[in-house]
Amino acid sequence: MSEHLLSVKDLHTSFTTDNGEVRAVNGVSFNLDAGKVLGIVGESGSGKSVTAYSIMQILAENGRITGGSVEYKGEDITKWNKKQMAAFRGKCCSIIFQDPMTSLNPVFSIGNQLEEAIRMHTDKNHKQARERAVELLTLVGVNEPTKRIKQYPFELSGGMRQRVMIAMALACEPDILIADEPTTALDVTIQAQILELMQDLQKKLGMAIIMVTHDLGVIATMCDEIIVMYGGRVCERGTADAIFYEPAHEYTKGLLRSIPNINNSKERLVPIAGNPINLLNMPSGCAFCARCDKAMKVCLDSIPEERWVGKDHLASCWLNDLALKEKAEKMLSAGAPKEEVQRETGWTKDAGGEWVYTCGTAQE
Repeated sequence: MSEHLLSVKDLHTSFTTDNGEVRAVNGVSFNLDAGKVLGIVGESGSGKSVTAYSIMQILAENGRITGGSVEYKGEDITKWNKKQMAAFRGKCCSIIFQDPMTSLNPVFSIGNQLEEAIRMHTDKNHKQARERAVELLTLVGVNEPTKRIKQYPFELSGGMRQRVMIAMALACEPDILIADEPTTALDVTIQAQILELMQDLQKKLGMAIIMVTHDLGVIATMCDEIIVMYGGRVCERGTADAIFYEPAHEYTKGLLRSIPNINNSKERLVPIAGNPINLLNMPSGCAFCARCDKAMKVCLDSIPEERWVGKDHLASCWLNDLALKEKAEKMLSAGAPKEEVQRETGWTKDAGGEWVYTCGTAQE
């Protein structure tokens, strides 16, 4: 049995359009353990939501997984049939969409929609499903649940509708909860309440959460690991402290510079220059190259590999290769043993004097 609850390996997802193939996800890999919270962050078009939809296999008709695997408890669910996937959705993995008003059916009551989700994945009868619906609304902090259950989506506030969506996602107590920008359509006060609710539910129910967002501030305090995506690729991953205090990719640094904080409250925020990458015409090198102030010739031609830049911290940037090689060169010049240099930087030189990269044991 797999040691990870969910393991995504070299995932590729494309959409066929009249203009060509849109490669929305390009080789994404990550692991998710039971009870952990993973944050996926990036601007619009980075591939974060498509990654989530690929896991659930709820892509648009013109979308398909073209490569890689998604393993749930050791089984590759990309090879499952429709019946198996229908059982997986809701019972094993649920999703909360970013706009509850468009996700809830306006012509059915809240109770009707909750009960449908419960009865579809369990053997409860109508009465039991109604009782479970009331129980779920109570769990997510909806006041007067017996009254709300008879109301329609348009009669509830945005925050209340999002709580209903969370209740629906938790109906079958899934192992994994995917939250696709669950606070985007809400004001700041309600955002904080929803995030606090999700943290409380995660601790109470012990489920794993994948939090998809474009807002680094949303995931700063609740994620065990953060993945930064751009152009359908993972450009950096690590703990929240590593990402926020020691960013190692120019795109991550750009995202952080564009966030207001107490230290830059009197300064003009610096946006990331240029436009998001055209996924119809992916470059042969680094996806962020065209918008990077420190781009080099190698960035145009070759895709950088992930390198360890610290404990539990990886990034895909040619600048890191240069910095690590410089550090290794200084250590070798100072007489440090090759084993120590390799352990500290991941780099060493072979008998012919060529640089060789091997993951350092201290970073594994």
